[in-house]
Amino acid sequence: MTDDAPLTQRQKLFALALLATTQFVIVLDAAIVNVALPTVGRELGFSQDNLAWVINAYVLTFGGFLLLGGRLADLLGRRRLFMAGLFVFSVASLLGGLATSEGQLIAARALQGFGGALLAPAALSMVTNMFAEGAERNKALGVWGAVSGSGGAAGVLLGGVLTEYAGWEWVFWVNVPIGVAAAFFAPRLLRESRKDSRTRTFDVAGAVTVTAGLAMLVFALVDANRAGWDSTQTIGLLIASFALIGAFVFIEVRSAAPLVPFRIFRSRTLSGSNITALLVGAALFSMFYFISLYMQQVLGYSAIKAGLSYLPLAIFIIVSAGVASQLVTKVGFKPILVMGMVLIAVALVWFAQVPVDGDYVKNLLGPMIISAIGLGFAFVPVTIGAVSGVSQHDSGLASGLINTAQQVGGALGLSVLVAVASGVTTNDRDLADLTDGFQAAFLTGAGIAVLGVLAAVFLISSSESRALVGADPAAAPVA
Repeated sequence: MTDDAPLTQRQKLFALALLATTQFVIVLDAAIVNVALPTVGRELGFSQDNLAWVINAYVLTFGGFLLLGGRLADLLGRRRLFMAGLFVFSVASLLGGLATSEGQLIAARALQGFGGALLAPAALSMVTNMFAEGAERNKALGVWGAVSGSGGAAGVLLGGVLTEYAGWEWVFWVNVPIGVAAAFFAPRLLRESRKDSRTRTFDVAGAVTVTAGLAMLVFALVDANRAGWDSTQTIGLLIASFALIGAFVFIEVRSAAPLVPFRIFRSRTLSGSNITALLVGAALFSMFYFISLYMQQVLGYSAIKAGLSYLPLAIFIIVSAGVASQLVTKVGFKPILVMGMVLIAVALVWFAQVPVDGDYVKNLLGPMIISAIGLGFAFVPVTIGAVSGVSQHDSGLASGLINTAQQVGGALGLSVLVAVASGVTTNDRDLADLTDGFQAAFLTGAGIAVLGVLAAVFLISSSESRALVGADPAAAPVA
């Protein structure tokens, strides 16, 4: 740290507010564009195939560069990477609103994803280092889970309002003043920290192979439904991505200063938490996608009405994340995580019953509330598990890993569930047929959530989970 004086509780709270706000914007930005897509497509003349790349370009660069962003934060300084990410993200948002063609908007979204990949792991790493492991960190990560979980629901709502009343450009421009304000306060509220090392060796070969491998993997998944799962493109990209990731493993094992030291995976809880996080992403990120389609395509909701329908979900995520952070301190994070995954599976099975002539209160409100509680109960403990017991100089790496797991899981889950829905739907103009596809997707998502339950039960150490029970923030060791 550049300053060894301990932070006061007030300083920590202000810093947490700043970091959580930026995380909220990153998550929000992944969803806010969805509602604006039809308007963007009409005004910029997008083809139907290229329109999907307004979403995919963001996911591709965000997922591909997260591990690199996390390690750069450890080596170069977390506050420095945080501010660099803010700058890139804000500039990209400004350019996105100014775009006048397909290529310009897609390029701006890719740049946004890159900025987010620098920003997200640096922010989570600073939260991890700022709050002592135990009750204090659990409460902080409860706030983190609340803003992360509610960001997607808030994005759908805000996207509808801005598109309707201000124009689609404001879906991007809304990030700019937030980014400028965050950049102004960051040097005043955040301390610099980095890995203590005399050398600043950077594993270039490892960085290139893992970034290219992850980017190819995400690209293969998000474009598989268009190109075909058995197409030369999809199979070739998957083989190339696995080959690059395999080369990365080989390089890391032999490197004196690896980008990802594999000793970090000796922690059973860290490894299990990341696998569970991948399954959480796969089950839940696609849930938002299909609920939005069902409300607008089957029930005939407007963009604003669909957005407002997510308000109960956002509220219950915030409340349940706060409750989860308290329960984790009393019983450990594993039981809460398992409970969260069970609730997510129950909610998805309930969503799988949606009828053609559905009613919001009868068919959507109940499973929305259950899924919101499940998300709060899952996201907070899985994040705690992924960063618990990690030394300070590896906190950026651990933060990059958990973000990567969720992002790749989201891309994988959406691709698989879209393929399932498309396979069942023979005529997308027939509402009954369309609903059958959505039902199949929700049921498959429930199966993924059940896998998440099993992963949490068998891969996460119960003893390490219980080690956090009743921890006193004043006595807890600082990582």
